[in-house]
Amino acid sequence: MSFKSSKQPQIPALPDHIGVFPLRDTVVFPGVPAQLSSARPQTIRLISEAVETDQWLCLLTEKHPVDTPGPENLYTVGTAAKAQRMWHLPDGSIRVLVQGICRIEVLDFLTDTPHLSIRPRPLPATKTTDPDIQALSSGASSLFQQILSLTPHLPEELQIAVINITDPDRLSDFIAFHLNLDLSEKQTLLESTDVAFRLRQLSQAMTQEIDVLEMGQRIRTRVHTELDRSRREFLIREQIKALHRELGESDTRTVETETLRLRLSNIPLTAEARTEAERELDRLVRLPLGAPEYAACRTYLDWLIDFPWATPTPETIHLDRAQRLLDADHQGLETVKMRILEELAVYQLGGGSRGSVLCLVGPPGVGKTSLGQSIARALGRRFMRLALGGLRDEAELRGHRRTYINAMPGRLIQGLCRSGSRNPVVMLDEIDKIGQGIGDPAGALLEIFDPEQNAAFVDHYFNVPVDLSPIFFIATANVISNVPEALRDRLEVIELPGYLESEKLAIAQKHLLPRQKIAHGLNQKQLTLKSAALRHLITHYTREPGLRNLERVLGTLCRKAARGIADGSFTTLSLSPKELPVYLGLPPFQDALSDNRHLPGLATGLAATPSGGQLFYIEATAMPGSGELILTGHLGDVMKESARAALSYVRTRKDLLPHLSEQIGKSDIHLHVPATSVPKDGPSAGLPMAVCLISLFTQTPVHPGLAFTGEITLTGRILGVGAIQDKLLAARRSGIRQVVLPEANRTTLESIPKATLRGLHLCFVHTIEEAFQIAFKRK
Repeated sequence: MSFKSSKQPQIPALPDHIGVFPLRDTVVFPGVPAQLSSARPQTIRLISEAVETDQWLCLLTEKHPVDTPGPENLYTVGTAAKAQRMWHLPDGSIRVLVQGICRIEVLDFLTDTPHLSIRPRPLPATKTTDPDIQALSSGASSLFQQILSLTPHLPEELQIAVINITDPDRLSDFIAFHLNLDLSEKQTLLESTDVAFRLRQLSQAMTQEIDVLEMGQRIRTRVHTELDRSRREFLIREQIKALHRELGESDTRTVETETLRLRLSNIPLTAEARTEAERELDRLVRLPLGAPEYAACRTYLDWLIDFPWATPTPETIHLDRAQRLLDADHQGLETVKMRILEELAVYQLGGGSRGSVLCLVGPPGVGKTSLGQSIARALGRRFMRLALGGLRDEAELRGHRRTYINAMPGRLIQGLCRSGSRNPVVMLDEIDKIGQGIGDPAGALLEIFDPEQNAAFVDHYFNVPVDLSPIFFIATANVISNVPEALRDRLEVIELPGYLESEKLAIAQKHLLPRQKIAHGLNQKQLTLKSAALRHLITHYTREPGLRNLERVLGTLCRKAARGIADGSFTTLSLSPKELPVYLGLPPFQDALSDNRHLPGLATGLAATPSGGQLFYIEATAMPGSGELILTGHLGDVMKESARAALSYVRTRKDLLPHLSEQIGKSDIHLHVPATSVPKDGPSAGLPMAVCLISLFTQTPVHPGLAFTGEITLTGRILGVGAIQDKLLAARRSGIRQVVLPEANRTTLESIPKATLRGLHLCFVHTIEEAFQIAFKRK
């Protein structure tokens, strides 16, 4: 490419119309030669005629590239040029060398000509009197030369040319054409006739370009240094490998990485997991052996390999076998076992999990975990238990991100890796004891339970989708009300209220006592407990819904027997009810009927607690005062409100207590619930509190062996309450045989096993007055 004289040529006379050569992605300036190309047939004909007849060309830049540009898509300021030479290319396009002559403005577009043409008007440079024009020109020339020195791929001819250009107008056009600017910025410079403005704009742009080029040069230098260091380390490692081979020693690291690669190729990873594993393996190869990231990368690959990616094997479920397993493992619980068999029947028919998760709710020791194990055996799957009690960090379920030190997968992924099974029975134990800490653990459980989301569950540590849908999830809880509402909506609650005495007796004879004998080194003949002794032990030493304390007491008897046999005191031990106090001490529990509480101002209530149904006693006394109500016994807000409502109702019943109405208003009433160290709350104490107050004011003892449950209103109505089965079991365990219940709970009896109701006399009442008639009825 040759450059002409630096003197600005005189603008020649232009014809009336000039053909338009549309330019795409470039701007041509006056005084600058440029090579252009085109494949448009119309433009090719125009260039051919211009070369043959030495016609003028109008170089206009397109605003937006289109196939057939029209006047609306072209800028109105361009460059008048002459075509000097043209080449035809093999693909049918042309390449042409043009020389820009002067700026022109489009006065009008002519569309009636063979080619798109314009009527031009020359735009000469504005004569400037700026005294700094030479300084601007010299500065721009120096900056452009500096850019050329920082850009090695540009030809040296540009530097020679810019040195020999002395005219500021020509210099600004030359630099603008060769400088790396946006198309809109170049068009702005072309449209400006103010030379000083153009030089200032170019100087500012070149200053920024120099900063970028210098930064890039520094980066290239640093990268080159790092590459040199990497090459040197690579050569040293290769030399070390060669020395190992010469000495006959194996390269431990190579063997390790190849072993990992082989293990990864032999497991059915998902596409996402394989991509991540190969990326980490390639990274492991590049890391130094002693780098901290090496151990983290290796640990991650081990977790990926240990995870059971294989497709779960289809299973065959036999309901009769499942029922035999449940009956052999669990005494009673007929309703619960029936519900579990229904769920297994759905699995047998191919229904799978329908988005709900079985949640076994009941007090401790009733067999929730063992039921989960029985379900796993019936399905032929492995059993995995995750204890969620006290879990406060969402990362315990979702895993820690690998950016943290000592990051680990979540508990669920860890359990699946240990179990080696893709579809185990997973029991999430104590789901009601999840705390609020870092993140939202309950929200993580929602994603795990949701069949629409758990098919692509992403553990933060794994960072690849994992399919959890084949897993059979079971949850357990002591109190379902403590489970967050959104999570509770995902659970299908199955209540386990507790065991009857007959069921406990059978379980102790078949399971608990033989197991404790084996655990303490006794054979079946060395310790014998008669049925009467076991029944007495269940009734007077272990008053609980579950079996843990019963097994604990049986373990105590086994230890006593083991010591006596070991020291030679006896060879066998057979215990009757009368001999139990010798080894276990006095019974901690007595029947409610045997407790001498037939005094005015006393009543017995039934309540539901996290450990099952329980009896509680209410005592009331009156003393001279101003009508103040004193409440003690560690009562919650609900029980306090029930006490106030009961007292208000009694005070309004002047027809019931006409001779005591004034005395009630002048007396302070103290209502107390014993066992003050135990917090008590719930909506079941309103009825027994009202009965207790009436007994106090009428000085009439409540009928013995009678217990109450129900909430009251100020108008005397009795509202229904929950956990009826738990409360009835508590009454049976305590020797209560008559229970007063709200009429609203009559329909609840349909879901309660008949064995629970056997021996109980239930009285249903609508109002408090009906309850009074039962409470103070004489034999």
